[in-house]
Amino acid sequence: MAYPGYGGGVSPGPCPSPSRNFSIQVPGIQMGQPVPETGPAVLLDEYCGFPAFSDAYSSAGDSVYTYFSAVAGQDGELDAEELQRCLTQSGISGTYSPFSLETCRIMIAMLDRDYTGKLGFNEFKELWAALNAWKQNFMTVDQDGSGTVEHHELRQAIGLMGYRLRPQTITTIVKRYSKNGRIFFDDYVACCVKLRALTDFFRKRDHLQQGSVNFMYDDFLQGTMAI
Repeated sequence: MAYPGYGGGVSPGPCPSPSRNFSIQVPGIQMGQPVPETGPAVLLDEYCGFPAFSDAYSSAGDSVYTYFSAVAGQDGELDAEELQRCLTQSGISGTYSPFSLETCRIMIAMLDRDYTGKLGFNEFKELWAALNAWKQNFMTVDQDGSGTVEHHELRQAIGLMGYRLRPQTITTIVKRYSKNGRIFFDDYVACCVKLRALTDFFRKRDHLQQGSVNFMYDDFLQGTMAI
């Protein structure tokens, strides 16, 4: 079976055993492009172009902490339901539909580095910066103001984030996240989160940044099933 969207086909054959290795490659990725900012400072990660939180948070951090602290429980963290409520109350989705609970779960999976199943404030700040960048990106490519993006617009949006994906991969993503060929903001964010999380999982193992790594099968499942 070939894995779409990566450089070179991969054919592990029947379901590999946990001790078996297999290789995955990613295409070349453009680095270091800025993303239009809204709110906190937003930079692109040097490896693959997804939003990374900058310490230059300034006064925007005050209002963000207000949103966070109004919902966070006594543990000072947000679970998926609290995150959904926090983002809805903040109005970050604007005129778009509020984020679904499933999208909030994968947002947490993307940034939950201490594996508590929740987001602390620093993790939430990073999410806030990424969401603002993705929203700006979405609005940029949604040129007709329909509130959705289509196949060609998603291709443009992914390119703006620095990813260089094959057309077949874009088609696969559209099929996964679209409704009648159109992708709404909530699903667009879910797509961006998964792209970022999977790339982060990959690059942590790509120590030489060559675009090719070996995975143990069990390691691959743990990393992908958690998102």
